[in-house]
Amino acid sequence: MKNHITVKKNVRFGKPVIAGTRTPVAVVIGKIAGGMTVDKVMHEYDLTKKQVYAALKYAADIVAHEDVATL
Repeated sequence: MKNHITVKKNVRFGKPVIAGTRTPVAVVIGKIAGGMTVDKVMHEYDLTKKQVYAALKYAADIVAHEDVATL
């Protein structure tokens, strides 16, 4: 995953993006969550399947390590 996701303060305001592109991880995740297929995301943003799955894994890792307060 580290080879597919980068975070640089001068690219997209320091948000995680697909390495070698300016495509934010959040956009990839949002498109899939909205019903777009992986193949369509790949075509729309000129990404590989590995890159799309790296974005999904990145998001999963963030959520897995997030502490959420419950009421």
